[in-house]
Amino acid sequence: MISAASPRFAFRPAPAFARVRDWRWAALFGLFFAILIAGVVEGQIGRGDRGITPINSSGDFLASGIAVDVTGDNADDARTKGWREAQRKGWAQLYRRINGSNGPALSDSVLDGIVTAIVVEHEQIGPRRYVAKLGVQFDRVRAGQILGVSGRTLRSPPLLVIPVYSIDGMPQVFEQRSAWQRAWAEYNTGQSAIDYVRTAGTGADTLLLNPGQIGRRGRVWWRVILDQYGAADVLIPIARVEYSYPGGPVTGHFTARFGPDNKLIDSFTMTGPSPAALPDMMEKAVARMDQIYTDALAAGTLRTDAYLVLEKPVEVKDLPVETTTTTALPTETDSSVATATPAAGVQSFTVQYSSPDVESVSATERSVGGVPGVQSAATTSLALGGTSVMRVTFRGDGAALRAALEARGYRVQGSGSTLRISR
Repeated sequence: MISAASPRFAFRPAPAFARVRDWRWAALFGLFFAILIAGVVEGQIGRGDRGITPINSSGDFLASGIAVDVTGDNADDARTKGWREAQRKGWAQLYRRINGSNGPALSDSVLDGIVTAIVVEHEQIGPRRYVAKLGVQFDRVRAGQILGVSGRTLRSPPLLVIPVYSIDGMPQVFEQRSAWQRAWAEYNTGQSAIDYVRTAGTGADTLLLNPGQIGRRGRVWWRVILDQYGAADVLIPIARVEYSYPGGPVTGHFTARFGPDNKLIDSFTMTGPSPAALPDMMEKAVARMDQIYTDALAAGTLRTDAYLVLEKPVEVKDLPVETTTTTALPTETDSSVATATPAAGVQSFTVQYSSPDVESVSATERSVGGVPGVQSAATTSLALGGTSVMRVTFRGDGAALRAALEARGYRVQGSGSTLRISR
């Protein structure tokens, strides 16, 4: 019988050169794996043919679908005349839409002062003729004074949009450009009751916002992502496209979802005669999605998850109570009566802030509008490159508003109903 301790079966360590060789192979394999991972991450982040920058959403009024057909001395003259005609038609369309009647006819010089952009939807330019379908954007502050509408009221907290596009059973968000991503990027959200936060789909967007993320329920990671984009919650509009056969009819199945739990709000189906109709279908689907989310907001469905909010909301019962002592008229007892009156309800305040550009105006409105207790925040006097004035309605007194703004990182100066904020 051979013992287990027999020299023939005893364990002997590998020679030193073998250990060195194994260590080198392990190091080379680790280096190769690191290069591979770095290449995958670089390929995921560094591709430049994927992102689509969203259009301006500062709240400007938009009149779209304006058809013009004009002639001129040359191509440039015809185009200039076409754009001026579009401004006049766009103003008439906008006034009717808001006030329900034909408004005053404005001169071209006045229109030039309130128009911020001409959106070319389709155009054909000839030697002396210009045929196009255009959109006209009007400055909300300047045009609002004529229309009887001032500023912009924030009705929802900032909501991050993750547009999921599914074709052939493969969902994607920003991995490749899609008609669904383009439709959301080109949709003018300034007039919506929803404060959309849209991303270009470049850089780290493809890693943070992907189809796998919408299936996660962990609030901690969702809170990290939402903080990166300055949002309070997430909207997940999903588009699934089916092709009947090459070149044949297409069917789009659209689903509106909301929140980390991917809650279903509503769904609908649209069809098109051919793949060429897909961009128009997506454009109409986004407008319908916006209506669905707006109705859900009015119904109270879009409620932000309490676990996604780091700041505790200000409750009415937590607001300070002002106590006033009233001395009664002399009576037989000649006593004093103390009565306590609660703080006033919703009050209006004038808030001044620095506005170097249009983006700073929108960012400040969003930030102040998201302060707990603030009902609305709208710029009433715009001064780009200087100091603008915002009208803020707040449930509470000036001291409570000051404390809420300081909790958001603002330095607050002034007192009473007039404040000045800065970072």
